[in-house]
Amino acid sequence: MSLAEYVISALVIFAAFLVVATTVALWRAPGALTRVNLLGPTVSLAVPLLIVANLIRDWSTTGFDPNNAVRGLLAIAGVWIIGSVGSFYIGRSIHGVTVERD
Repeated sequence: MSLAEYVISALVIFAAFLVVATTVALWRAPGALTRVNLLGPTVSLAVPLLIVANLIRDWSTTGFDPNNAVRGLLAIAGVWIIGSVGSFYIGRSIHGVTVERD
């Protein structure tokens, strides 16, 4: 195995570990609002790590392609933006339902 394959394997294993850890934390979370907040490691770390691993695999087999680099960066930025905005709106809607009003 080449060095790139070792790096790719490590990134994929770490991303899978984050997904499993998030899943276990979701099972143990007491409320819906806490569950929404626990999705951060998967959205902000695991998915971008998988995108980076895919970029490294492409670059190690076919060479550096600026189009793939830009698409990868846009995908990571898109995941972060959509994840944060979606989490905000889901959290606000759950907070509005679960909080008792006077």
